[in-house]
Amino acid sequence: MVSRADAPSRAAVSDAPGVELVSRRRLLLSPVDAFFRLHPGDRALVKEGEAVGRGQPILEHYREPRTLVVPGSTSEGNQPQPGDRWTAPGGGRAVREAHGAAGGELLFRSGGRWRVASGERAEPLESPVAGVVHEVRAGAGVTIRSTANAIMGRSALAGPSWGKLQVATGPDGELRAQHVDVGMAGSIIVAGARMDAEALTRARAVGIRGIVVAALGIKEQRDFLASERRGRAAVHGLPPFGILVLDGASRRPIASPLMALFEAVEGGMVAIVGDPPALVIDDPSVLLPTPPPDLVRVRSGPLAGAEGTWAGLAGPRRFPAGVTLEAAFVRFGGRPPVAIPIGDLERFA
Repeated sequence: MVSRADAPSRAAVSDAPGVELVSRRRLLLSPVDAFFRLHPGDRALVKEGEAVGRGQPILEHYREPRTLVVPGSTSEGNQPQPGDRWTAPGGGRAVREAHGAAGGELLFRSGGRWRVASGERAEPLESPVAGVVHEVRAGAGVTIRSTANAIMGRSALAGPSWGKLQVATGPDGELRAQHVDVGMAGSIIVAGARMDAEALTRARAVGIRGIVVAALGIKEQRDFLASERRGRAAVHGLPPFGILVLDGASRRPIASPLMALFEAVEGGMVAIVGDPPALVIDDPSVLLPTPPPDLVRVRSGPLAGAEGTWAGLAGPRRFPAGVTLEAAFVRFGGRPPVAIPIGDLERFA
C-alpha cells in the first residue's frame, strides 16, 4: 500500500518539473510504532516480543497519582532500585503512611526513605491496535508495532480509541451539536473542517469513540481537555475517546487526498493513536487511492486550504509587505495560474 503512495512522488519529478521543490506531506505510514507513555507509578502489563490484540490491557495507570514517603529497607540483601515495584506490608506503620495505597513505583531514596509514585485506583490502558510489543522501557513507555497502514495527522488529543469509521460531513462541513446523535455511538467520526466545544461534549456524551477533524481551535482544545480531566476524575471506567487533528487550529477543509482515504475506509475498523498522531486502518486489504502527482495545496497564507494543479516555476516574485520569494504557478480550477510562494505549498506522497 505504502509503496503505491510513494510512486506519485517519483513520477512528479518528470510529469511536473520543479514540483520536487515543494514540501512533501506524507499521507500513509507503515509499519506503525505506536508509543504509549508510562507516567510515574504506571506499570507495563506486557513484555517485549509479546503479541497483543485490540482491547488487550498493555499498561496500568493511576487515575489520581501522588507521591508517598515510605521507610527504606534496612536489610543487607538485594537493595531495591528506582523503578522497582513497591508493595505495602500487610499492616502497621507503612500502610498508615501510605494512606491506604497498596503499591506503587519506587522513584528515589533520600535520607533513608523512599519516594513512591502511587494512587488509590489503578486502571488498565487497552491497546487500540493489534501488533507486537516492540519495546518496553521502564519509566518511559511501551511501543507496539503494527503492520497496518496509518493515515497521518498533525496532533492527537485525549487517549487512544477505536471504532468503525463514519464520514459525517463533507470536507468543508462543520458538525454541529444538533447533528450529533446516538446512532453514531461506538464510531469514529470524520467531522469536516472544524467542530466546536459543544459538539465535542455531546459527541463524548452519546458514546462516540473519536473525532477526525481538519482543524480545532486553541480554545476548543483547551475546553475539551479541561472537560476530559473533570470527567475522568468523576467517573470510573470512562470509555476511550480521541481526537485526531489533521492540520492545526485555523479552519480549512480536509485535503481531498485525505478525504478520499476516509471514504475508501468508511465502515471499517480504525483506531486513533497519539504518538505518532495517526488513524490506523485495521483492514490491510482495503485499496487506498493515491493523489495525482501534480496536485498541490496551499498550507499557509490568504489561500490556505485551497488546492490546485502545478503549472510550473514562476521565479522570484514580489508579494505583499515588500518581500520577494521564490514562487510557483498554481492553477485553481479553470482560472489562470496564480503565483504562490513555494514555501506556502505542500504536495502529498
